[in-house]
Amino acid sequence: MNADFDADDFSRTLAREAPDAIIYADALGRIRFWNQGAERIFGFRENEAVGQTLDIIIPEHLRKRHWEGFMRTMNTGKTRYGSGDVLEVPALRKDGTRATVEFSMLPFRDKDGTMLGIGVVLRDVTKRFEEMKRLGERLGQLGVGLSRGSSWHEYD
Repeated sequence: MNADFDADDFSRTLAREAPDAIIYADALGRIRFWNQGAERIFGFRENEAVGQTLDIIIPEHLRKRHWEGFMRTMNTGKTRYGSGDVLEVPALRKDGTRATVEFSMLPFRDKDGTMLGIGVVLRDVTKRFEEMKRLGERLGQLGVGLSRGSSWHEYD
């Protein structure tokens, strides 16, 4: 092992500078960590996002559903999404435009198992989503069906 390698410094740099968004929200849904990838994807600077609720990136029509699931997870410590599951959902940018993001989440617990919050890693897949949507529409015009994933039905 390289004597100059500092795992803590590496972890901090990776979390802060990763091109994907890394966000941590506490048990009340308030943003406590917002990295450079989140700034790039969503348009909010760190000082604008930290302290706000996740509502700044959740489309209004999905907020009720989001908060019900979020609070259920905080209260029970359980989520219906397994470790490593990747979810695709619409999100909001600061300028009001929509993005499509894929994300995985990691529950954070204290030593007694009480939920402290949720960390997520998000990737902007808007371009791919739009391409797939156009492809589906074109195939539909040609009379060819395209099986679309549940995220297309759940969030459009």
